[in-house]
Amino acid sequence: MFGRTLTSAFWGVVADRYGRKPVIIFGTSIVVVFNTLFGLSTNFWMAVITRFLLGSLNGLLGPIKAYAAEIFREEYQALGMSTISSAWGIGLIIGPALGGFLAQPAEKYSDLFSKGSLFGRFPYFLPCLCISVFALVVAVGSFWIPETLHNHDSERPRQDTYKALEAASDTKDENESAPKENIFKNWPLMSSIISYCVFALHDMAYSEIHNVGEVDKLFKQTCSHSSKWYGNMRLYLNVKI
Repeated sequence: MFGRTLTSAFWGVVADRYGRKPVIIFGTSIVVVFNTLFGLSTNFWMAVITRFLLGSLNGLLGPIKAYAAEIFREEYQALGMSTISSAWGIGLIIGPALGGFLAQPAEKYSDLFSKGSLFGRFPYFLPCLCISVFALVVAVGSFWIPETLHNHDSERPRQDTYKALEAASDTKDENESAPKENIFKNWPLMSSIISYCVFALHDMAYSEIHNVGEVDKLFKQTCSHSSKWYGNMRLYLNVKI
């Protein structure tokens, strides 16, 4: 999250300049590389660094929302945004359960994985590998999605060459003479950003505190702390939320 916080604005600028599609392909490719390296971590700091690089180099969230807003027609804008939220919620439900069931496979599924194998030496590599394979499929499939950055240009009425050049010249003169508005003084924009930040803070704080309280209560009742148990608990709590 810290790495994503530092670079989200940068990836938004890149998506506005070079297109949404390159950022989406690059971001999913980064998931493949650094999520696999996270599963192969040999110490705590390697795990921290790979997660930080995964967050800072993966700027998918902003471009994906812009892509959804541009690919859906105006009357379906709300549906496009809700699709992203639904996908995020599905990931929060499936991800912890997948990690809990597939972590430490040499101990849980000793018939399939020996302790001397790669999955025995790296007990959290299997769930990371599954997610990386899924991300690789998404990255390859992203090569066939259409670019939407300049959709608005095709919607403008065509003009003859002379009128187009004249209009462009007048617009350029007006832009040069008009003072640039400070983005921080754009109250509708800033109020939307502040509201979203407050909502995100509330959502994350409630989710984490609720999970910690429920897990602590259930842990005292069952006295179990296996990865499969935690996966089941996170699945239950995320479905509940």
